[in-house]
Amino acid sequence: MINLQPQTFTLLIVDDEKQNRLLLTELFRDEHKIILAKHGEQAIKLANEHLPDLILLDVLMPGMDGLATIRELKRNDATRNIPVMFITGLNSPDDEEQGLNLGAADYIGKPFHTAVVRARVRNQLQIVHQRRLLEQLASLDGLTGIPNRRHFDQAFEREWARCQRSGHPISLIMADVDHFKNYNDTLGHAAGDRVLQDIATLLSTCIQRPADVVARYGGEEFVILLPETPAAEAQQIAQRILERLSTKNTPHPQSATAPHITLSLGGVSFTPCRNEPDSAVLEQADAALYQAKAQGRNRWVWADVPSTSS
Repeated sequence: MINLQPQTFTLLIVDDEKQNRLLLTELFRDEHKIILAKHGEQAIKLANEHLPDLILLDVLMPGMDGLATIRELKRNDATRNIPVMFITGLNSPDDEEQGLNLGAADYIGKPFHTAVVRARVRNQLQIVHQRRLLEQLASLDGLTGIPNRRHFDQAFEREWARCQRSGHPISLIMADVDHFKNYNDTLGHAAGDRVLQDIATLLSTCIQRPADVVARYGGEEFVILLPETPAAEAQQIAQRILERLSTKNTPHPQSATAPHITLSLGGVSFTPCRNEPDSAVLEQADAALYQAKAQGRNRWVWADVPSTSS
C-alpha cells in the first residue's frame, strides 16, 4: 500500500568533528533515525549497510575527504541515488560549484544557521518522499492497487539473482479467472472490475513472507512470486487460494465450472542456476495453467522443473 503520510527517515551524518556531529544529531534525533560516521571510509561502509535516505557530508576530513566520498557513493549502484548535502567550511562559489557538479543535492557553508539546515533537510526529505510515491504509483495496477507487471518483472529479476547466489528455490503461480468473459458479458464490466479487485485482495492474503509478490499480469491473469519457497509449500498456497475463493462463494451465473467465481492455477518451482532470469519458467507456469483449464478448471497443476533453469 502507498504511504501518503510523512515518515521517519534515516540520516547519515559524516563529520570528523565530534561537536558538529553532536549538533546535527541534536537537530534531527527527535524526528529521524541518525547514523554517525567520522570519515569517508566509514561513511561508505555505513551507507551500503543502511541505505540512508539522506547523507549530510563534510568536505574537509582526514583520509577520504567529502569529495572523494561522494564520488565513491555515485559510482556504486546501491548508493548513487541517495541525496547528499554538503555541510562544510569550504563555502566559496568555486567550492560550491564543485560539490554540486559532483552530484550533491545541496551545499551549506559553515558556520550554519540551524533553522536553515533544518529547512533544507526537510525540503530534501520531502523530495525523497515524493519520488518514492511516484515510484510506487508507477509500479501499481490502477484497478486493483496491487503491483503491476512492471513491478513483478523487477522483483523477479531481483529474486532470481538472490536465489541464484543462495541456492534457494523459487516458485511461481499463474492464476486466471475462469469464464471471465462470460461474467463480464452477463453482469457488466463494472461487476467484473469488482471481481478482479476482490481476487487481488484474496491472493494478497494468501502469501506470507515480505519478499512474496502478488501482481496483476494482464487482463484477468495474476502472478504470484514466492522466493525461497519449495514446490510442496507453494502447492499448499495454491490449494489455500482455491479453498478461500470457494468459501467466498461469489456468484457466477454463466460459469460452466461452478456456480461461483473460480480460478485455474499453474505453478512451477525451480532453483536458478543461470545468472540471468530465464523467461522459460514463466512459460512453464503458463503451460501448467492451461493444463489446469483443460482438465476442468478450478484446480492447480504443477509443471516439471524446467531444464532451462538448471
